[in-house]
Amino acid sequence: MRSLVGLAAVVAAASLYLYLLSLYLPAGPRRRPPAGTGAEAGHVELEEPGDASEEPSRLKFPSDLEELRELADLLQFYKTEHTEYVLLLFCSAYLYKQSFAIPGSSFLNILAGAIFGPYQGLFLACVLTTVGSTMCFLLSQAFGKRYIVNLFPDKVSMLQRKVEENQDCLFFFLLFLRFFPMTPNWFLNMSAPIVNIPITFFFCSVLIGLLPYNFICVQTGVMLSEVSSLDDLFSWERLLQLLAIACVALLPGTLIRRFSQKRLKLDVLPQNGLIDDKKAQ
Repeated sequence: MRSLVGLAAVVAAASLYLYLLSLYLPAGPRRRPPAGTGAEAGHVELEEPGDASEEPSRLKFPSDLEELRELADLLQFYKTEHTEYVLLLFCSAYLYKQSFAIPGSSFLNILAGAIFGPYQGLFLACVLTTVGSTMCFLLSQAFGKRYIVNLFPDKVSMLQRKVEENQDCLFFFLLFLRFFPMTPNWFLNMSAPIVNIPITFFFCSVLIGLLPYNFICVQTGVMLSEVSSLDDLFSWERLLQLLAIACVALLPGTLIRRFSQKRLKLDVLPQNGLIDDKKAQ
């Protein structure tokens, strides 16, 4: 009971912090609908806030290319005018999501690419994923061991057995689990302290193992923020860029899979029920 109260206190404090941070959200630019036809007709103009006669731009999930372009323009405005606030809000939201195993990291990684660019975005995604997962590890270690075992007894037992069988190459076993969807990332984050995975191995395996996933998401965000039409999306330049991204992302997984066939003991994992869950963060 005490552990539940402690976890609830941590969640409440983190939620209150995010709420208070959101109260200081700066005013966004005004959106002027296009007036005319031709090349300029599909472009949405963003102006400085202050004119009450025009509709304010809002942060929302895009449903088509036009809304995606508008979102990218809006985020670029916030980045230019309120860089420190955007960085603080993005990092806080990302760590909140990762620490409490809330789905949605792929969208945040895409946003990282759209807002911060390919290099800074990838750096932020990797660091925040690793730190947030480690915070989830520590929260589970402090408050959740008994409840996780009660909720997922078979999965925890199977993971414990596979960890013991692969003790001589535990770090590569953890990398394999991150590269391939044998078990969801959220479950691995919460169960790692229960099955006695050292926090140093855990930290490094998240940083390296999720690098290809983060790379793909960030590069997708960079590309989509630059797309203004379907012709741009299916140009030879974009297709070659997608091919290069796929090759870079698949190379580490190929090497880990080849190593796993020689060293890791994985023959029972597909039958334990873990593979039925979607890989999520």
